[in-house]
Parts: sequence; C-alpha cells; structure tokens
Amino acid sequence: MKYFDSSFAAFYKKLAANNNRDWFQANKAEYEKSVKQPFERFVAALIQTMTKHDKRMAELVPSQAIFRINRDVRFSKDKTPYKLHSSAVVSVNGKKSERDPGIYVELGPEKVAIAGGIYMPGKEELADIRAAIAAEPKKWKKAVESAAFVKYWGDIQGEKNKVLPADLKELAQEVPHLYNKQFYYWVELDYKLITSDKLIEKIEEHYIAAKPVSQFLAAALS
Repeated sequence: MKYFDSSFAAFYKKLAANNNRDWFQANKAEYEKSVKQPFERFVAALIQTMTKHDKRMAELVPSQAIFRINRDVRFSKDKTPYKLHSSAVVSVNGKKSERDPGIYVELGPEKVAIAGGIYMPGKEELADIRAAIAAEPKKWKKAVESAAFVKYWGDIQGEKNKVLPADLKELAQEVPHLYNKQFYYWVELDYKLITSDKLIEKIEEHYIAAKPVSQFLAAALS
C-alpha cells in the first residue's frame, strides 16, 4: 500500500526555502494534508507490522512514536524552527525507548533513513553492553557478522573509546566493538521508496535482519 505521493517531498522542498514560522502557519493546511496525516497513517500501519514480531508493541499509538516537526534550537547555532523530514521510533515505548531497540524511520525529500540499536547509552548502560559482549563474544559476533545483518546494515556504527578497562583489552583484539561508545546501525535508501507500495516491506526486512543484534542489546540492558 502507498501512504505518500509527490506532495510529501514537495512540501519539504518548499519548507527548506521558507523555514520560518510565518510561512509554516500560512501553509499549515498543506502540511496537515500532505505530510502529517499520511505520516500518521504510515506509522499506524508500521506499528501493526512490527507487532507481528514483538507483541509488546500492540498498545503503541502513532502519537507515542512520532517526533514533532519543531526543532529544538536552544543549543544550536541553526535557529531554523522546523525539521525537513518526518521521523518516528516504533519500539515498545515509542520515542521514549532507551533500553529496548526498535526501529527508527526518517522520511525526507532526499532519502529514506532507517536505524536501530542504542544511540547514546549512559555510563551504566555502556558497561552493561560491554559486559554482555564479554560474557558471550561468540553470540555477539554471530549476530553482527550474520549474512543478513551485513547485507542490510553493514556494521555497528558509533563513536569509539581510545582506552578500555584493562579486563577488556585482550578480548577487544578479537571483538573490536568493545571499543564502541555507541551501538547503532543506520542505512539510507533512495527517496523514491517513500511513494512505493514496498516502503513498509523494506523497513520490515531491515528490522528482521537486525533482530539478533537488537535482541542481544535489549537483553544486555534488561
């Protein structure tokens, strides 16, 4: 099923050239019709699809998953008020999920981005993930080196520490991911997928390919 037409990208292209509150308010009806409402329907359908893989998502509603279009400009030099994409996290706790990886989706006029994993683990969470990898390094390597994960995601991404606790240094020669400070995976696809009837199917394929990794991370943080 298709959820978007060309008006979705067209709105964001116009917003990019007029990223201010006055223009947005004057064109809010177009935003509602071309972007917000279709995206809500899309996220509702994506939740239904993901619930097949994790029944705990059954109670999730789109408003819990969808991020606002307003940018947080408090600490940014860029004061433009609006994002140029629509995004959501479909997970057990939606956009508030921190310890239970689901799937992040970002749709814009130039790309479709899909991501998962743990983006910014705190000190305790990072220690828990590293301890889990150290306890079961073969299981971790099997997950991240699986043919499906490599095909759809490539590798685990994120910043790395230059120094590790002494008890992890030897194992890190075999499992370099122990150096990671972040444990996320991210891929960008052709923006034409937005208007395709294969959009949710493609997202589901990526989710399934990452499931052994996401389950490992979730267990480490449970």
